[in-house]
Amino acid sequence: MKSIFITGGARSGKSRFAEKEALKKGHNVIYIATAQALDDEMAHRIRIHKKRRPDNWTTVEEPRYLSKVLKKIRTDKKYDGHDTVLIDCMALLVSNWLPLEKAKDSKTWDDLRADLLEEVEAMVDEMKRMQQSFIIVSNEVGLGLVPEYPLGRLYRDLLGEVNQIVAAATDEVLFMVSGLPMKLK
Repeated sequence: MKSIFITGGARSGKSRFAEKEALKKGHNVIYIATAQALDDEMAHRIRIHKKRRPDNWTTVEEPRYLSKVLKKIRTDKKYDGHDTVLIDCMALLVSNWLPLEKAKDSKTWDDLRADLLEEVEAMVDEMKRMQQSFIIVSNEVGLGLVPEYPLGRLYRDLLGEVNQIVAAATDEVLFMVSGLPMKLK
């Protein structure tokens, strides 16, 4: 298994670069999408992403539990022959875990953090059991200002921890700037 983690700012070219890498590495790609079409604008973005993907790619949509998806890919014969898994993206996965309806209830945040990090570790464990190459995309949120609101700080902190776990578990880490990759690891 060869794994690449691609991070960078919003609109830095992460997804396009990841898709090009997947085309180079594999003929049978499984694209795991974490985005949810919760409004018209996001539905439009998802349609654009789908149009860019080759018809022979298999898309799996899962907003939160990537470890379960990877286990299914690892154990279900219908995925035999798929050589690459592209996960896009960890930033949306983290936002899908946030309890927006309970944003002011910071008492539950420690439990949320523990559950999310446990899920990410389970995802990494499943990756290590698999034969496919992995390409994982995420946003880098640690370069800006400290968010003004507690929920924004929670999101930044959680995504930072998730990114560190994924970066440590992958063979190569790239940082995207203006469509150009910079190798970090």
